Amino acid sequence: MLARFAFSWLSNVVALFVAALVIPGIDYGDTFWALFLAGLVFALVNLVVRPLVILLALPAVILTLGLALFLVNTFMLYLTDWIVPDFETGSFWSTLGGALIVWIVNVVINAVLKPGD
Repeated sequence: MLARFAFSWLSNVVALFVAALVIPGIDYGDTFWALFLAGLVFALVNLVVRPLVILLALPAVILTLGLALFLVNTFMLYLTDWIVPDFETGSFWSTLGGALIVWIVNVVINAVLKPGD
C-alpha cells in the first residue's frame, strides 16, 4: 500500500509539472520542493477527501454519466492550491484545464508503467 501511494505521489508530481508547463495559470513558484509538496498534498487529498466528495456528489455523477467527476478532480486541485502556499492554479478555467492535464498524464503513466496491486 505504501508503494502504491509513493507511485501515486511521484505520478502526481510529474502530472502537475506537465500541467504547469501547458496551462499558463498554474505555477509552482519555480522551486521543485513546492512541486513535490503539491504532489504529496494532491495524493493525500485524493486518498482522503475525494471519496467523501464523490459520495456527496453521487447524484450529480450519475445524472451527468460521470462528467461531474471532472469537477470533483478540479476541486481536489483547488484544495491542493489552497493548502500549498507556493502552488497556484489561477482561475477556475485554468484549474479545470489543469485537472484535465493531470488526469491525462496519470492515465498515460499508469498505462506505461502498469503499477501492480
